[in-house]
Amino acid sequence: MRTLNVLFLPHPNDVLKSWNTEITDLISCTHNLSIFDRSASPEPQFENIEVIVDLGGNITKDLISIATAAGVKYLQAQTTGLDHVHVEEILNAGLTLAHCPGHLSSVALAQSAMMFILMHAHKYAEAHANFAAGKLYSPTGTELAGLTLGLVGFGSSAQELARRAKPFGLKIHAVDIRPIEKEILTELQPDFLGAPDDLDQLVASSDYLSLHLHLTPYTHHTIDARRLDLMKTSACLINIARGELVDESALYQALNEGRLGGAGLDVFTQEPPDINLPVYQLPNVFTMPHTAGSTNGTARNRAQFAADNLDRYARGEPLEGVVSTREI
Repeated sequence: MRTLNVLFLPHPNDVLKSWNTEITDLISCTHNLSIFDRSASPEPQFENIEVIVDLGGNITKDLISIATAAGVKYLQAQTTGLDHVHVEEILNAGLTLAHCPGHLSSVALAQSAMMFILMHAHKYAEAHANFAAGKLYSPTGTELAGLTLGLVGFGSSAQELARRAKPFGLKIHAVDIRPIEKEILTELQPDFLGAPDDLDQLVASSDYLSLHLHLTPYTHHTIDARRLDLMKTSACLINIARGELVDESALYQALNEGRLGGAGLDVFTQEPPDINLPVYQLPNVFTMPHTAGSTNGTARNRAQFAADNLDRYARGEPLEGVVSTREI
């Protein structure tokens, strides 16, 4: 296996420094690694570089042009979602683009979604406020057994959520655009599995509705005002995927007016969101700062995936997670 010259692009947010170390420690064991310095002139940093590893997929259009001119061949984006990645520009520049498959962060996302379900069922915010006020024995929670968990998308994170929800007695209903592998269906045995045409039925029947979709022009505002009106007034919407899957204005109006039972939100159309909005003060609305997929496990999984993919490239083997024009 030959040794590659690799340029690592850290995430612009310094909070993710530990994720940087996970990747750089692995790659530097095998390849020549340099770390991009945003305060320095970019052109010299790309000289003789063959591969870029981009934490979070934050490479800018101007850096794509510089990389192409320098002869970079392959870009490994350390993200699953591609909505914030300049996919078309990267592919049109002739670069090979790979990203991290969903299973690498699926456990973390499922844990967070399950947490939102349990927080809503036990009215956590109200209970915490009562504890702080010295008020005991209130509120009364809701048992999950027999309720319906609707999964919009039945890929890796939704499957992991189903594995965690079934022991609580939740019925699993799901829709997906693609056929699901027979072994997954045998293991998880969803109570209902439908196609996109069944989405309205899924929305209307769910006590908890959890979103597990990539953001594309086709999935934008999948949950809009019309579908929110289909939901039970006691239902809870969970979004750990992308903010723009939901019409937030319609969602917040439904929550503020008491037409929806609650929400668990980790992602937002505008990030960071306006934390002063009245909806975020409601006791049935639970929020996280886009950290549902952020665990030591996800960081470790994605770092190992990048290192393995670079080794495949160095050996001349097919890459995993390659992005094609069909995914734009």
